[in-house]
Amino acid sequence: MKIIGLMSGTSADGVDAALCEVEGAPPRLQARLLHAATHPYDEAMRARILACCQVETSSVQAICTLNVDLAKTFVQAIFTLLDEAEVLPAEVDLIASHGQTIWHNVDSQGQVTATLQIGEASLIAEWTGITTLHNFRARDVAAGGQGAPLTGYVDWVLLRHETRWRAIQNIGGMGNVSFLAPLSQTDAEPLAFDTGPGNALLDAAVAFMTEGALHYDEGGAWAAEGQIDEAWLTELLAHPYYAQKPPKTTGRETFGVALAVRLVAQGRERGLSDADILATLTALTAASIADAYRRFAPGPIDEIVIGGGGAHNLTLLRLIERYSGGRVLSHEDIGLSSDFKEALAFAVLGHETWHNRPASLPSLTGAEHACVLGQITPGANYAALLRKTFLR
Repeated sequence: MKIIGLMSGTSADGVDAALCEVEGAPPRLQARLLHAATHPYDEAMRARILACCQVETSSVQAICTLNVDLAKTFVQAIFTLLDEAEVLPAEVDLIASHGQTIWHNVDSQGQVTATLQIGEASLIAEWTGITTLHNFRARDVAAGGQGAPLTGYVDWVLLRHETRWRAIQNIGGMGNVSFLAPLSQTDAEPLAFDTGPGNALLDAAVAFMTEGALHYDEGGAWAAEGQIDEAWLTELLAHPYYAQKPPKTTGRETFGVALAVRLVAQGRERGLSDADILATLTALTAASIADAYRRFAPGPIDEIVIGGGGAHNLTLLRLIERYSGGRVLSHEDIGLSSDFKEALAFAVLGHETWHNRPASLPSLTGAEHACVLGQITPGANYAALLRKTFLR
């Protein structure tokens, strides 16, 4: 099947669109990236998304209108992708959209009680004519799970090594990891969870320090100029989230703009330069990832495969290698795209949902049982797709 996966992460820098070919069924599921592109958000759209992610700056009207306007942006990204790939909409079977997370509600016991991703799927299906799968997280939450990280299932199906333990570490706005036992361990189960902040604190700190002139530390160059405040880093690693046992998830509600602003103020009170503050926050992301491995990895990690926007932060990668002692690889090193792996993952999740197969495992999300994820909004191709898939 030809499936377009759409991913808009907590960094809110744009939507990744990936045209993929997905075939087969686990354990012989195969997925191939045919063409992919990022559709960046303009400054106004990014500001609206970030405002809707904070209680102080959000409103029901803002979320409602953003739900529609994001769908329009997603559709633009889809048509741009298809034009570049020279593929007609009629040749695409499904769209699988993660949507944009606005809120991920975690109670004091670490249980997710609600999650909201927007980007109206009805409009996507209407304007493209392509059947659209969406709202993947909610079903897992309904079954008592964390609703994330959903990519852990795809990692388990596609990325296990014959003999080595792997940590598949995504670094978007938040960090999440999938621990994968080697294929030689036939009785093993996957484990996945959010390690803590990824780029969210770093990006928010840079934006605050530069009064909006910059949105991220390109390549980690600014952080590389500073010195890590080791004592402060130790204090920051005492945050209770890091010691919380999996399954667990987090988001901007915990590691977002408000915390970044407080930490910049704390750093300046300690007499640190902005470069020192950014170096320490970069070290926090790296050290929290390494700490998660030490606490919770079910086997000796031989390879750490980094994906997401954080894969471009060379300072962060060096620190992950230093703190973890593991060998850091890119997704390209194992035949995938670091930038579009999550969009491909949602194409795979959409494929499994369409075939009525669970793509969420209790060992990954803490749900009471495996779940078929998401909702289906029929497009103009719906009846033909049913015949093509199930009646041939």
